[in-house]
Amino acid sequence: MMTDLRTDLTDADLRTAWRWIAEESYWGKHIPWATFERACRGSICFGLFEGERLEAFARVVTDGATFAWLCDVFVDEAARGRGLGKALMEGVLADPRVQGLRRWGLATADAHGLYAQYGFEPADPLRHMEKVDRDVYPRLAATT
Repeated sequence: MMTDLRTDLTDADLRTAWRWIAEESYWGKHIPWATFERACRGSICFGLFEGERLEAFARVVTDGATFAWLCDVFVDEAARGRGLGKALMEGVLADPRVQGLRRWGLATADAHGLYAQYGFEPADPLRHMEKVDRDVYPRLAATT
């Protein structure tokens, strides 16, 4: 069966993606549903489906004019090894809402090879700065 890229994800689709991120990812472990849902409302969310089954997810935060941040890229464990990461990247980068941007960013610990195929390269350490609170999700989860 062919996969289908969609951006009109349902609440059930987003909850599936949230479970992946909150339970299986290294970057979003323990993210509360309310935080993930709010993040999705401020982003363009992409889902790759086989029939009605969500198999892969990605989120793009963008101003639609100058920059985009690619995040929460995840392929369901049962669907890995079938090229869905590449299909997802091609679909995301082809979306009309993210054309003509000067800068894209992302963070990865283990998929450098995938993203390099699409022009991503290590950031300039003399210019790129960030502030990260790696313990915020467990703290948020403790208050909900």
